[in-house]
Amino acid sequence: MKKIIQILLLVIIAGLAVTVWDGFYILKEGRQAVVTQFGAPVGKPITEAGLKFKTPFIQKIQLFEKKVLIWDGDPNQIPTNDKTFIYLDTTARWRISDALRFMQAVGSETRAQSLLDDIIDGTVRDLVNKNNLIEIIRSSDWSPEFMVSISASGELVHPPELGRDKISDQVLEVASKVTPQYGIELLEVMFKRVNYIDSVRLKVYDRMISERKRIAAEKRSLGEGRKAEILGRLERELKEITSGAEKEAVTIKGEADAEATRIYGETYSKYPEFYAFQKSLESYRDIITDNTSLILSSDSDLFQYLETITGE
Repeated sequence: MKKIIQILLLVIIAGLAVTVWDGFYILKEGRQAVVTQFGAPVGKPITEAGLKFKTPFIQKIQLFEKKVLIWDGDPNQIPTNDKTFIYLDTTARWRISDALRFMQAVGSETRAQSLLDDIIDGTVRDLVNKNNLIEIIRSSDWSPEFMVSISASGELVHPPELGRDKISDQVLEVASKVTPQYGIELLEVMFKRVNYIDSVRLKVYDRMISERKRIAAEKRSLGEGRKAEILGRLERELKEITSGAEKEAVTIKGEADAEATRIYGETYSKYPEFYAFQKSLESYRDIITDNTSLILSSDSDLFQYLETITGE
């Protein structure tokens, strides 16, 4: 009898342990749960992490992510408004905002990814169809140095009115109006990559090369013009410096000649006869050479000077 009681106690303890084990659960950070009873949801979703309790064996929990999730779509070939086909690769960030509604309308993240494929891809296709190629390949803050660009067909086009960023914002605005009914909040939509189809890619590359060569030629032309301007300014400055130096040299030389003339004048005034005789000798030196015969008159200054020397 005692042994039977011990067995019953062990069974009761084990049952209580299993009951407690099935009744308590830990909700981890970054997760949220919906409690169901016989398949039907009970109460509101549980979003706060910690130790939680549910009715053992009767109630079950379904866990869902609370963190931000990534959606990556497959590249799609889409025609633009100007009839250019492009491959567009799109990505988005989303999260489960209402776990209860998500469980009822979607059920799983895999199903949610497929649902987002339909919503985002359809919205992207509609908006790309309504805009020209330049709006898709240029960003919204694009400010070109030369205010024209070249399209895939080789035609000149003006800068975008919207740009890729604003179009992706429009995709987010339109698609985010649909997703709340599935318990999904769409946070961001971005165009990862835009590429041309093979039939126009080579033509676009050729046009891009031509455009870059044109820009390079204009840059070189501007550089040559700037070079000529700098060289002209340097030459003008050099002439101004040279002219100023020559002017200063002439001024100094004139002042020196004036000073020399003044000194000569003062000296001549002190010894007029000597300097007159010196000038005569200098003139004779220029006139008389080795083969020159000199005939002097008796009244010439040189004859009188030589006669004076002889008399001494």
